[in-house]
Amino acid sequence: MTATASRPLYRPDQLARTFAPRSIAVVGVSTNPGAFGSITYANIAGPGRFTGPVYMVNAKYKHIGDQPCYPSIAALPETPDCVFIAVPRDAVEAVVAECAQRGVGGVVLFSSGFAETGLPERVAQQQRLLEIARAADMRLLGPNCVGFMNYGLGLVGTFGTASYKGAPGPRATALVSQSGAVGAALAQAQEHGLALSHMLTCGNASDIDVADQVAYLANDPACQAIACVFEGMSEPSRFLAAAALCREAGKPLVVHKLGTSARGAQAAVSHTGSVAGSQAAYRAAFEQAGVIMVDELEALLDTTSFFGKAPAPQARGVAVAAVSGGACILLADKAELHGVDLPHPAPATMAVLEHLIPEYGAPGNPCDMTAQVLSAPQQLHDCFEALMADPQYGALVVPHTFAYAPATARIETLGKAAAEHGKIACNVWMTQHLEGPGAIESEQNPHVATFRSMNHCMAALAAWHKRDDWLRAQGPAPARLSPAQAHERAAALIDASPNATLTEREGKEALAAYGVPVVRDRLTHSAEEAVAAAREVGLPVVMKVESPDIPHKTEAGVIRLGLKTEDEVRAAFAQVMRNAQTVMPPARIAGVLVQPMVPQGTEIMVGARIDPQFGPMVVVGLGGIFVELLKDTAVRPAPVGRQEALKMLGELKAQGALNGFRGAQPVDRKRLAEVIARISEFAADQRDRIAELDVNPLICAGGRIIAVDALIAKQTP
Repeated sequence: MTATASRPLYRPDQLARTFAPRSIAVVGVSTNPGAFGSITYANIAGPGRFTGPVYMVNAKYKHIGDQPCYPSIAALPETPDCVFIAVPRDAVEAVVAECAQRGVGGVVLFSSGFAETGLPERVAQQQRLLEIARAADMRLLGPNCVGFMNYGLGLVGTFGTASYKGAPGPRATALVSQSGAVGAALAQAQEHGLALSHMLTCGNASDIDVADQVAYLANDPACQAIACVFEGMSEPSRFLAAAALCREAGKPLVVHKLGTSARGAQAAVSHTGSVAGSQAAYRAAFEQAGVIMVDELEALLDTTSFFGKAPAPQARGVAVAAVSGGACILLADKAELHGVDLPHPAPATMAVLEHLIPEYGAPGNPCDMTAQVLSAPQQLHDCFEALMADPQYGALVVPHTFAYAPATARIETLGKAAAEHGKIACNVWMTQHLEGPGAIESEQNPHVATFRSMNHCMAALAAWHKRDDWLRAQGPAPARLSPAQAHERAAALIDASPNATLTEREGKEALAAYGVPVVRDRLTHSAEEAVAAAREVGLPVVMKVESPDIPHKTEAGVIRLGLKTEDEVRAAFAQVMRNAQTVMPPARIAGVLVQPMVPQGTEIMVGARIDPQFGPMVVVGLGGIFVELLKDTAVRPAPVGRQEALKMLGELKAQGALNGFRGAQPVDRKRLAEVIARISEFAADQRDRIAELDVNPLICAGGRIIAVDALIAKQTP
């Protein structure tokens, strides 16, 4: 990570009085039932809701209905743990100050019009609220916040209409949403049976933010998994610290990030900068932290509920069983899309299925049980039992094609089979009777995960396997590969360069300090010097103009390859110099580099970018001109070790090129992974000096891995 966080995460005990209060006050309740304060009070104190004391505060009234109303926080008979403030913006500061003086644990601010306006005076107004709260060790949620819900306490702390179906059962999901409206929309999943323990929002997050809320839930036994949707954050290091707490607590953390643009890509100097934008940095950092990312908001709760119910996978195979051949085909398609293995049943399993399924069915995997089993519950049970008992399978997926009352028993049968074998069953709710018979029973079954999409189901199973790999791989940090003196030597070389972008020669020299293999070269200033250099390094050669102002040589026409004779060298020198002199604005030209022509091989790009939030990120992709065209890259926070670098290579869609495509020599992946790791150590060490780095290409053939070009852009002051 780049910068140290401005403050550590709040501890659970520092947030308990806010999110699990024993007593509450609502400021701004009135005789108008439509006022925010009145709605909030009714949501909290209504029948079957929060059982602790709930006080109304408004100096205009002594009673509202048959309940007392107090003129101020100071006048309350006890100090409330949490105060919901529903007053106009200009009245908020006085109320917050009064809460601080009384020793309130936390305040929730609904009022808008503070820092989110961007107006300096409103930003200052919000900052004063924070200073008052911090001085009193009082937590502040908001402003511009819709509140929060702690369903286990019956606490529906919001001014909006909110779903509440009573205290959640076991294996509940918790939800954190930066956007209150999005969070409220998702929380309505309770209507079809989702067990939700909390719905926490943070508005402007002047004090309590998303990371604090995730950290709080990591320690709350009411939830088994945490879903989080957010737009962005100024200090992602704090969120990663919260993710680490989730890992320690054994709670999966599933996130969906809104806003996927790659900030700064248009201004990037290198190829790396254009393909490793902010979204790629988030994804890479979260993957390294064991966070599960979903690309669609609609997948967030289904996926999180699945992770809250699913045990560790006993096997990587997944079984599919349906009463519809079409549903079998659809699920097989999605399994292939996400790389989920559907192995054929073991012989003993196959024998059972062949006995149970009519000849017009299709025992196997997917298994078309046909509609006949619906009229024979024991046959259905036996099919589920046979597939769950097969040690090849860690999960069974069954599509729910039609919602009607008798089908509900099928869900219980499915759950019993999963429970008996310690596995997970997935019920894909295909029917468009979205909340029809069986929907609630499916959501509430602790051994059945409900999905509203086949695609989301298979994506979740793939993520389940991937997270299991991540958990198994946790161990000590990999040993450093680069020499101990590499950091200082490369730093001196970078600092000595007067250029904003190092020349190729300077860049390769800095990388060579880390043990990165680079092609040797000679700098020449005339055609005859170039010929002499060509004799020295050996024909054929490559010639390139050396200029800090021409980072992309191919586009500028200042590079020539495969020069076999001295006459070709002379002609090439003249041509590249003419092309360099036409570059606008005029470029500074140091001369022409002459290098031996490296034999052909697979071209790989390894780069690095210093992300403003996440720090150094290393990126790997197919090299040459294809990196931006194909956008087939793998990104990680730097540094990485050999094993992580190998995983990055394995993620490339074009990784087949490493295996010796069309007669080319296969690439030694372990050797390539070592070079990637060394480049990543350079990026991590020099994070305060460089902005971007491209080693493009690395020419790879067998164990011969050599960098023939390097571009390093320095940090701007």
